[in-house]
Amino acid sequence: MIDIHSRYIVGGPVHARESGPLAENMMREVFGANGVSNMVQADQVASMASKSVADLLKDLQVTRSHSRPKISNDNPYSAAWFKTLKYAPVFPDRFASLADARPSWLSS
Repeated sequence: MIDIHSRYIVGGPVHARESGPLAENMMREVFGANGVSNMVQADQVASMASKSVADLLKDLQVTRSHSRPKISNDNPYSAAWFKTLKYAPVFPDRFASLADARPSWLSS
């Protein structure tokens, strides 16, 4: 998870699967450590669209933004950062294990 204003990485758990409850736990941890944001950029993947995440954000009065380029409140830097990371030559295709995917500087 990246703070779109500072562009700092504020959370980065790595799990063997994706799910709404795992996404909810990540957000609770990130919000607990960094404060509750008033907006979260959310794509339409199942974990971000899940009821548990939607309910958490609603309870915390956090707006989910689904904006895209050419929309006034979109932040192109976060999208560019992800694309840069994903296509970097050093980005691995596969990790040897789940533990190898969890860098020591990103606690999960």
